[in-house]
Amino acid sequence: MTLASARDLMREAAEAGTGIGAFNVIHLETAEALVRASERANLPVVLQISQNCADYHGGLEPIGWATLAVARRAATPVAVHLDHAERPELVDEAIALGFGSVMFDGGKLDYDENVRITADVASRARAAGVYIEAELGEVGGKDGAHAPGVRTDPDEARAFVEATGVDSLAAAVGSSHAMLDRSASLDIDLIARLKSALRGIDGAGGDVPLVLHGSSGVADEVIVQAVRAGMTKINVSTHLNGFFTRAVRETLAADEKLVDSRKYLSPAREAVAEEAARMLRLFALESA
Repeated sequence: MTLASARDLMREAAEAGTGIGAFNVIHLETAEALVRASERANLPVVLQISQNCADYHGGLEPIGWATLAVARRAATPVAVHLDHAERPELVDEAIALGFGSVMFDGGKLDYDENVRITADVASRARAAGVYIEAELGEVGGKDGAHAPGVRTDPDEARAFVEATGVDSLAAAVGSSHAMLDRSASLDIDLIARLKSALRGIDGAGGDVPLVLHGSSGVADEVIVQAVRAGMTKINVSTHLNGFFTRAVRETLAADEKLVDSRKYLSPAREAVAEEAARMLRLFALESA
């Protein structure tokens, strides 16, 4: 199967009122695990490579090519997405490599600067036929994301999307990146108001989908509420990383003489595949 269109996957999920899982790739093993999850659940998935991940691998190209190759071999629809790029040139590189979806993150900038740079990046993405996501209202560390001042305002969200021409919007509604517990409290009413504010303003007169970042810190039942209120793309990284790391620790603890990394990475890959498949079903409201 060829790479899936992120635009098509997002439109289908938004029209169905369901969510789609967008999971972060850390290395080849996680990319493989996430495709296995998609195939097990028989549901589409978005594989995300963050700016931090690209920097870890010494550049976007090595991990980008590997992830694209894994995605192309999938039996289910798989899209590849650049996540949280704060450098516009990284967005350009992802487009050149063949990513179908990119995110420019100007959430830390002031509003006018965010609009200016995002609009410029978005124009290049659109010219290349690439789906683009942006952020308004910083989904930052635990304290910042829970402060009322960083929540996304619905009227400002509509103005931002109209000014930049982005295809989807990551909004700050109470979640936070890198949480190790699942205790975040989302503003479900705000999600519904954001959804209403973004109706009918994409290039084809349709809705602009909402993206929930920091979903690792959100309990299952709250994610379901968020999807039903209007969230479409649900981003998860830290939660799945925990499954990977715990499996590695358990395998190594059981055999102190183990030195072949494949022997302890395989159970970790499997642990991520199982949990990611469960989450895909949950986001699609199949097990809600």
